[in-house]
Amino acid sequence: MSKHNTAKKAMDQGQGIVRLAPNWVPRSFCVPGRRIKLHPDDYYILGGERGGIDERWFSSTTPAENGPLTGDHEGLSFIVFNDGSHEERVTLKDAVDELKGDIIGDRLWDEYKSWPMYSKFFDNMGPLPHHIHHRDKHAALTGQKGKPEAYYFPPQVNNHGGDFPYTFFGIAPGTTKDEILECLKNFTKGDNKITSYSQAFPLYPGTGWDVPPGMLHAPGSLCTYEPQTASDVFAMYQSLVNEAVIPEELLWKDTPEEKMGDFDHLMEVIDWDLNVNPNLLETRFMRPIPVKPTEEMQSEGYTEKWICYRSDAFSAKELTVNPGETVVIKDNAAYGMIMMQGHGKMGVWDIETPSLIRYGQLTNDEYFVSEDAAKEGVKIVNHSSSDPIVMLKHFGPGNPDLKLDI
Repeated sequence: MSKHNTAKKAMDQGQGIVRLAPNWVPRSFCVPGRRIKLHPDDYYILGGERGGIDERWFSSTTPAENGPLTGDHEGLSFIVFNDGSHEERVTLKDAVDELKGDIIGDRLWDEYKSWPMYSKFFDNMGPLPHHIHHRDKHAALTGQKGKPEAYYFPPQVNNHGGDFPYTFFGIAPGTTKDEILECLKNFTKGDNKITSYSQAFPLYPGTGWDVPPGMLHAPGSLCTYEPQTASDVFAMYQSLVNEAVIPEELLWKDTPEEKMGDFDHLMEVIDWDLNVNPNLLETRFMRPIPVKPTEEMQSEGYTEKWICYRSDAFSAKELTVNPGETVVIKDNAAYGMIMMQGHGKMGVWDIETPSLIRYGQLTNDEYFVSEDAAKEGVKIVNHSSSDPIVMLKHFGPGNPDLKLDI
């Protein structure tokens, strides 16, 4: 069966909404926080040398960059078509290439010729190293795209805060470039102490942060929902975290061959003015913002809030449908979604929130909604008399509905 036929059949079956299979990604330099509902026996199912599974990627057309041991299709989301007698799969990337504007909308297809974002859970027991995602001009040197990203901390997957629920952002005002340069040169000498020149902020479930490319950041140990541009470009600038040594190769990751060993190049990757901004809390922190007056939405049986809204590269909403309610939600852009709580129906699909998932098991908690279906309106029915439906929705660049004055 051709990819086109499978993608088209899946779109027809779901009336413009397609079902996605769980997409698990390991990271060799992380210890899983065990809050992403994977079965306890399966966090190291890919083998110790791959590291633990501490990420689940959503609506991804982006391959994971996990070195020479990276598995086939690692990081890529699959659409599942099942007619009751047999099952077919096609990657979301291939479906977008085949269906173009019919799935993501002509606006995004005409400009990007791709689905230009994805989201994920990252779920670490401890903090990540202080690291950076390149801006477009530096990512282009290795044929990649720059990577803005954002964080939201869903309460449903943060029953505990992990070992260090604080995130370092930026560089403390007053720090000199020579001080950061010295840290980079000391990378192979034990702890290079780069977070001595940063500021840590406590993390609270139900809030989030915006992280532009070029900003140093060391994510804390809350389980994090993370919309981002479709890129896996990064470099680690911290050499030791919780006594775990970060390999030097990750300092030079995504550095062009001719710049290897050039510490001045690593300094250029840093957006200095962005990092030393003394108003990071004011300019990067995100509290949820209702999309319409709360009373109006509640009278219709739901509440919807913007949770990621400071970047032009993507946006995200949290939708809550009250117990026993039926609503029709319209958006002017395609989106992916992940269920956080509750069960019911979304269009023709059953939706439910599993509490435990085996590696390789299919679920009914993740879907992709085409632009046409989003504009027509998605009917959501909450089958519970007590439990709200809560889902997170991730959108691509230039969301026409995002018109906040912030």
